[in-house]
Amino acid sequence: MGDQLAPYRRKRDFTRTPEPAGGRVAVAEQGARRFVVQRHRARRLHYDFRLEIDGVLVSWAVPKGPTIDADVRRAAFHVEDHPLEYIDFEGVIPAGEYGGGDVIVWDAGTWDSPKTDDPGAAVRAGELHLDMYGEKLRGRFVLVRTRSDEWLLLHKHDEHAVSGWDAEAHPTSVLTGRTNDEVKADPDRMWRSDLPASSASVALKPAVADGPDPDELAALDGFNRAGTWHVFGRDLRVTNLDKVLFPARDGEEPVTKRDLLRYAASIAPALLPYLGRRALNMHRYPDGAQRKGFWHKELPDHAPDWLPRWDNPEADAGETCTYLVVDEPAALIWAANFGALEWHAWTSRVDHPRQPTYALVDLDPGSATGWDDLLVLARLHRTAFEHLGVSARAKVTGRRGIQIWVPIAPGASFEETRAWVEGLSRSVGAVVPELVSWKWQKDERGGLARLDYTQNAINKTLVAPYSPRPAPGAPVSAPIDWSELDDPALRPDAFTIRTILPRLAERGDLFAEVLHSDQALPPLR
Repeated sequence: MGDQLAPYRRKRDFTRTPEPAGGRVAVAEQGARRFVVQRHRARRLHYDFRLEIDGVLVSWAVPKGPTIDADVRRAAFHVEDHPLEYIDFEGVIPAGEYGGGDVIVWDAGTWDSPKTDDPGAAVRAGELHLDMYGEKLRGRFVLVRTRSDEWLLLHKHDEHAVSGWDAEAHPTSVLTGRTNDEVKADPDRMWRSDLPASSASVALKPAVADGPDPDELAALDGFNRAGTWHVFGRDLRVTNLDKVLFPARDGEEPVTKRDLLRYAASIAPALLPYLGRRALNMHRYPDGAQRKGFWHKELPDHAPDWLPRWDNPEADAGETCTYLVVDEPAALIWAANFGALEWHAWTSRVDHPRQPTYALVDLDPGSATGWDDLLVLARLHRTAFEHLGVSARAKVTGRRGIQIWVPIAPGASFEETRAWVEGLSRSVGAVVPELVSWKWQKDERGGLARLDYTQNAINKTLVAPYSPRPAPGAPVSAPIDWSELDDPALRPDAFTIRTILPRLAERGDLFAEVLHSDQALPPLR
């Protein structure tokens, strides 16, 4: 296995590419071999034709794509074997990496070899006959070597042959029904090359169906003004359910505490990965967003015993000692019922509080910088990340700004992430100095924007993705796709607790890459 995949691994930097590195795999049973054909737009469009043989995917690049037209022969070029878990890889390989580009699973199915019990030996001998049972490719095919790594792929004259059949007339994925363009703009999955093969495929769009069941939501709606809500296996005493917490936007109803609790329960499955094993700073507004709020960090003595918590061993006298840790969905509902309208988790986990898991870029507008100016700064950061080959995700804040989270591998210090973000943002700011101020005091910035790298410090937080913000309509801090920075309709407070759940169900968690893409921050150059 290792020898077969050595050429594949030598060509790739697995700290940058989401492709699988390959691990231990089982050889398929006789008659159960699989195949995949991937439409791959790298430097040039081609089709990757891969057959499961002897525990790997023996692979050919077919520039014009396979065909079931029996009168057409296609050139095929034998390339390095790929790991078996590549069988359903659909996503984007970063620019600058070997094979960089977008990939869809154009066809997939099973195959068998009618003329040999040892297809590996047949490939080495230069001729393989195979019967294919795919969604697009069916019938008898032959692969014949003409010289060195150059082969011909052809379809025999049988009942499955179709004259004039062209792969480019069938451009969609058999997994998702999407085109390469759609996958490039919004990939469904990514690969973690540092994980075992069995778990290397990580969904970027978790289903929202893991939230509260309809009976639990009906119970909340059935309470008058208060009640004991049994939800996610916990009993929560909820009160003042009809109290207005967020004033109405024009043409809308105000948002009540009942609405907030329903939202907290519904968003919890998607939000918990960003809050779990992290101390939570709660921004409380017991009288609603129309009144002044305050920070509440210490878990109160009256909090139920089942709530997850963390005692900070480094807390000095007078500092917060015991923090809420939202390790289960009911804990988020408790925080919302406690009047926490905003949820701010630490960027480090409780087991390593001095080691951040993200580097943070905060684009903070000034009074003289408009939304269009902030978009310019965000696009410049996007270009910088592309140039550096760095994975990062952006979100609108729900107020006026944009934030970018950069996932990092374990071990970096806050001093390192702060210095790296400062260097990056100063390089970006130098391109448009008329938009940016580096003054610490807000009243000294002349209304210019601030690229705030100082949030990269212990116990400094940025609002969590999907957290509400204290403003009319209950806007939320919403993850966006990088391409949405070019959408003239984008606004920082466009998404609310009433609209974000349908968006999440339709587009998936656009922020999930920060959970699954550990990387070393590269030198700035």
